[in-house]
Amino acid sequence: MFKTRSTTPCLGICSTTYGDDVCKGCKRFVHEIIGWPKFSQDERALVNDRLEKFKILILKDRFKIVDQDLLQIKLRENAINYNNSMDPLTWIFDLLRAAGSQSLDLKQFGITSLMSYDSSTIKDINQELLELSEAHHERYFKKI
Repeated sequence: MFKTRSTTPCLGICSTTYGDDVCKGCKRFVHEIIGWPKFSQDERALVNDRLEKFKILILKDRFKIVDQDLLQIKLRENAINYNNSMDPLTWIFDLLRAAGSQSLDLKQFGITSLMSYDSSTIKDINQELLELSEAHHERYFKKI
């Protein structure tokens, strides 16, 4: 499935229904999730742009893609959901999320790890992404 900059980042595990201001799944703000169906293509793209920048910030010092074509082929072969309109570095997040705690040979996906990589890596990356999103939300939507 071809995705665009305005494709929903929803993972189907929304935590905003439990009162979170930032979804622990997709990292969107509660008002973005609620308003998504009414958002214009440009508004949706802005949300994805923010999430993409956060993922790149977190991943750029941890991983390097040495073969983008191989990565894309392997993602498709393994039916891993990723947004092909985003920076390929963000695809690594989707790969790690899909793998969960399973061990991965990143070289088979055309990726080199620049830091130690183990089963807790995605948990650490996911937590860092959530913290960035929550800090961004608090900065711009601080409750008075």
